[in-house]
Amino acid sequence: MIDISLDWGSDVSAGPGGDLATATDADVLTQRICRRLLTNAGDYIWQLDYGASLGLFVGIPADPDGIEAVIRSQMLLETAVPASPPPAVSAVVTDQANGIVTANITYADPASLAPVSVAITTPANPLS
Repeated sequence: MIDISLDWGSDVSAGPGGDLATATDADVLTQRICRRLLTNAGDYIWQLDYGASLGLFVGIPADPDGIEAVIRSQMLLETAVPASPPPAVSAVVTDQANGIVTANITYADPASLAPVSVAITTPANPLS
């Protein structure tokens, strides 16, 4: 199945022939992971329990342990992510004054088992 290339928070882009750019297999899984993590539970009307609701961590005191736990549990729900080796997740406060947390996720590519890394950073705390 062909998926359109779309990085979270940006727009679609043109491919080499002027049509919509498509994602490679590895990029499709990364896009699915980002979509799962950044979608609020209840917002996807076809599957109401889908989504990690990471956006709920914005505007509250930084909670890297809570973010790690949510990401870890959601990674296990993404069927294309291999269970072995298990995904590695670490969340660290990168800017205490603004409540910015960066989550680093490493999982195995399903086809080659090569490690794939994804980093997600929360925006600055709008209340600080």
